[in-house]
Amino acid sequence: MKRAIALGTGLLTASALGTGWTIARRLTAPVGPRIFDLTIRDIEHDDGTQRVVLDRTPQTTADGIYNLWIEHGGWVQLSADASDRGPGRIARTVVGTSPTLTLRVGDRASWSGIYYATPADAGLNARDITITTTAGPCPAWRIDGDPSTWAIHIHGLGSTRAGTLRGAQVATELGYTSLVVTYRNTTEGPCVGTGRSTLGHTETADVDEAIGYAVRRGAERIALFGWSMGAAIALQLADRPRHHGLITALVLDSPVLDWTETIKANCARSGLPGGAGLLAIPWLSAGPLASMVGLSKPIPLGQFDWIARTAQLTTPMLILHGMRDSPAPIWLSQALRDLRHDIVTLETFDADHTLAWNSDPERWRADVSGWLTSQSVS
Repeated sequence: MKRAIALGTGLLTASALGTGWTIARRLTAPVGPRIFDLTIRDIEHDDGTQRVVLDRTPQTTADGIYNLWIEHGGWVQLSADASDRGPGRIARTVVGTSPTLTLRVGDRASWSGIYYATPADAGLNARDITITTTAGPCPAWRIDGDPSTWAIHIHGLGSTRAGTLRGAQVATELGYTSLVVTYRNTTEGPCVGTGRSTLGHTETADVDEAIGYAVRRGAERIALFGWSMGAAIALQLADRPRHHGLITALVLDSPVLDWTETIKANCARSGLPGGAGLLAIPWLSAGPLASMVGLSKPIPLGQFDWIARTAQLTTPMLILHGMRDSPAPIWLSQALRDLRHDIVTLETFDADHTLAWNSDPERWRADVSGWLTSQSVS
C-alpha cells in the first residue's frame, strides 16, 4: 500500500503528490530553447516559386499562413498554398525569407504562428525602448501614433513579443501608439529568482509599469491586446481600480480565463487524465509546497478564475478563439460570453491555440478593427 501524506483535510498518496509536483514544475519551468522538430525534406523551384517539402503533420497541413524558424538562423514565411507530395509529405509555398538565409535540404526547422520576427518584417516603424520595472529593465518596441490612444501588446507563456506583432499591425492602422512589451523570466526579459513563471501573477507588475510609461507620455485611453497568458495579465490589469476609465478595451486571443481548467486541459493534451491537473494546484497555490516547486511565493489562482469572477468584469472585451484550441479550452470563452454578453464579444475560428490570425488574417484584422472602432477607442 502506497504511503499516504496529509494535505489540508485530505490524504494524497506519495505518488499523487509526485505527479502534482511534476506538473507544477513543468508548467512554471524557466523558458527553454525553441525545439526544431521538422526537417526540410526537399526544396522545389517552379517558375520563380519556391516550395519546401515537409513531413505531413497536423501543423504542416493546417490552413493558413505560418512561419518556419530555421535552426541555424533565419525564418521562412509560408503561404496558405499547400500541395500533397505523397502520403507522408506536404509542400508549402515560400512567400518570404529573412535577408541572409540560405535554405538547404536537411535543415532543421520549427513550425510557428509567429509570422513576423521584427516590427520591420511586419511593416511597422518601431524604436527600441526599455520599461523600468522592479524586476529589472524590460525591453519593448514603441510604434508611434496618436499620443492619447495607446495599445499595449502582451505575449503569452513561453512565447516572445514578436508574436504580438500580428495585433500591433491593426493598432497601427487605427492610428494608436503601441507598446510591444516583455516581462520577467522570458527569453527577452530580466531573470528573477529561479526564473520560473508565476502564470501572470508577478509578471502583471511589469506590464503595469508599461501602462505608467504610456500615461506619463499622454495616454488617455489604452487598449490591452493579450495573447494566452498575456490575456490573463490583461484581465488582472483591467481589474485594478486605478485603471478604470483608462483601460477602455481588451482584445484577447486564446485567453487563459481559469488556470485550473487550463492545467486540466493541458494534462489531457499530454495524454494524462484531465483530473491529474488538480494535483498540481496545491503545489502552485499553497505556500510551503510552492516553495518546493521553486516559486518565491504562492500563486493566487482564484484571482485568475474569470468564470467565478464574471460579475466583477467591467471592461468591454473582444475574444478571438480557435475552435481546436487544446491548451486554452474554448468552452471557457463561450461560458464567459454567455454570462457577460453585455461586454463580451466572441469570434471563433477554425484554428488551434493563438493561431486564429494565421488561419484567416484578413478576417482577424477586420474583426479587431471593426470592434475597436465600434467601441470608440480609436
